[in-house]
Amino acid sequence: MQLADLIALAREYPNRSKQTNADALPNLSVLQTSEVSEFDSVVYKPVVCLVLEGAKETTIGHQSVTLRAGDALIVSHDLPVQSRIISASAGKPYLALIVSLELGVLRSLYEQIGSAAGEITPLRSLSAGPADAAVIETIGRYLSLMNSSVEAEVLGPSILREIHFRLLVSPIGGMLRSLLSIDSHASRVARAIMHIRRDFRQNLSIPELAQSAGMSQSSFHGHFKQVTGTTPLQYQKDLRMIAARDLLRTGRHSVASASFEVGYESPTHFSRDYQRKFGTAPSKESTEILEAAGSWRQSA
Repeated sequence: MQLADLIALAREYPNRSKQTNADALPNLSVLQTSEVSEFDSVVYKPVVCLVLEGAKETTIGHQSVTLRAGDALIVSHDLPVQSRIISASAGKPYLALIVSLELGVLRSLYEQIGSAAGEITPLRSLSAGPADAAVIETIGRYLSLMNSSVEAEVLGPSILREIHFRLLVSPIGGMLRSLLSIDSHASRVARAIMHIRRDFRQNLSIPELAQSAGMSQSSFHGHFKQVTGTTPLQYQKDLRMIAARDLLRTGRHSVASASFEVGYESPTHFSRDYQRKFGTAPSKESTEILEAAGSWRQSA
């Protein structure tokens, strides 16, 4: 299967999923837009993103990758990132396939892969490069199952497992390969990330996190930054900022209530961090939502 074949299937999928069962192909979604965008801060869960048309830029810490047609991006951990669409138009929209990855499926391949996984270095939190022909072909076969709910149910799980395998042994699968062992540094950092995400509103204890990960504080700090591109404290702060922005955009929270909701004790401190993160005051964020709602009511 060539990239052009995958593009045709991806264009068809949104309409087909509306006509049948929207969940017929678990773990898969299609993103299409005809407009470029500014940087937006979001939390990526483990996924592979295969760009079919257009281009996108994704940044975490000091690491930045640009994806163009035929490129794939693997995100191995939950990561707060900044991303933007840099090439899209009505005539040639940005089009991408996103497949969610499951640690359990990866780990189930551990005994079978063995040394076939190859080297696991260098490790990067965002691994990107040209997609292997085998990856394109396997994702294409999975997407083709949209034409039959029976085939999707029977064959889908095995093809999803094959997608995980193809990514593991691909040149950009180094960080995924490091997750195969539950005792690897990448796996230990993944456990720490789960803890921070669950309790991001609480005060963070680096010594306790390092101990739970089975590492010294200095080792934990170094490996955490290698995997995520940032420090544990900055990671927590990014989670708080993204959660607070979502609260403010609902129009139901004041700056003070949003700051307390995400774990800040001082709205002033929160406002400084918010301005530094997003380049705008949190009060402006909530004001814009209220003004937009007022304009809608008047026009209605």
